Amino acid sequence: MTSWMCRREDEPRDRKLLSIRMASPEQAAGQLSGGNQQKIVLARWLALRPKILIVDEPTRGIDIGSKVEVHNLLIDMAKSGIAVIVISSELPEILAVSDRIVTMREGRVTGEIARTEATQEILMAMMTAHVSGATAAAA
Repeated sequence: MTSWMCRREDEPRDRKLLSIRMASPEQAAGQLSGGNQQKIVLARWLALRPKILIVDEPTRGIDIGSKVEVHNLLIDMAKSGIAVIVISSELPEILAVSDRIVTMREGRVTGEIARTEATQEILMAMMTAHVSGATAAAA
């Protein structure tokens, strides 16, 4: 069994599904590119069939092609019924993968908005809002 998959019989399917590029099935995960390592981490969690998945900066430090693949995987997971919570400082990423966006500042919720209503400008305004007690809501 390789060090990154749960079941050997699932390895070829998972590598193809996640577009994991490797020299051989025995290649150590630490020898792969950052994007492939990130997809392996997601594959591990996906194999557990979670009901909720929380990812923090899921594409930090990986190339644009891998970012798109990770975004598509997160979207597919959400479509399959998994609740996916994405924490990211990259606004384009948030806009690409979210259905609903909640912004925070200094540990407090500063706004909530549907992706269909959101723009980077609105999100920046929500993130920099000063909130005392009540939650600001985007109209």
